[in-house]
Amino acid sequence: MLHGKNAIVTGSTSGIGLGIARALAAQGAGILLNGFGEAAAIEALRLDLTREFSVPVDYHPADMQQPEQIAAMVAHAESRFGSLDILVNNAGIQHVAPIETFRGERWEAVIAINLSSAFYAIQAALTGMRARNWGRIINIASAHGLVASAHKSAYVAAKHGIVGLSKVVALETAETGITCNAICPGWVLTPLVQKQIDAIAARENIPEAQARRRLLAEKQPSGEFVTPEQLGQVAVFLCSEAASQMRGAALPVDGGWTAQ
Repeated sequence: MLHGKNAIVTGSTSGIGLGIARALAAQGAGILLNGFGEAAAIEALRLDLTREFSVPVDYHPADMQQPEQIAAMVAHAESRFGSLDILVNNAGIQHVAPIETFRGERWEAVIAINLSSAFYAIQAALTGMRARNWGRIINIASAHGLVASAHKSAYVAAKHGIVGLSKVVALETAETGITCNAICPGWVLTPLVQKQIDAIAARENIPEAQARRRLLAEKQPSGEFVTPEQLGQVAVFLCSEAASQMRGAALPVDGGWTAQ
């Protein structure tokens, strides 16, 4: 379905981003990975994806807090592949604290990586997409882009911002072949979420399995984690012709979290 198309997926060396990168590669898209990790492990991942899906796979180490590096990453993708057709803004970090004790530098980092990086990547990618009159911009928001939780002021603000940014981009590209939408996952068992589970287990002196159940029971009625593979398939759908008139949508994939 996506043969001849090429994608950047930020934060794609693990978790949700890797699940989306794998799903796009399985449909024939070339992939530019981005994210943290040991150089040898990232190279092994790149080679594994190349072999498994027979698509070009590259890596760019852009720091999502640095606008000039984000622009360089987009330019690299266009040079390496000949086009950038799909942009998945997935990179994210989390910090949890009450507002009174939420350190300013943590606020700035969460906003920069979770929100501002998407703006800069979209800004850099749109010129080429407009020239080809085709593009898919997929912003990974969160259930926290639609509702809030205590102690997550920066994350909730950033993810609400991502939903709003997606709507603005959708309106500005409404008469083109470019679409922009947001996916709003609930709890996904990623390294980011595992840290929260570990914190609950340590704070309450309970086993990890019990901490997992407690995390899910608080928010996610299904009692099950969303998987990166499921989110990858949602991203593939948003790249399809069937989704060509989905513009500015915020799609919950959250086990019923935001239905409450």
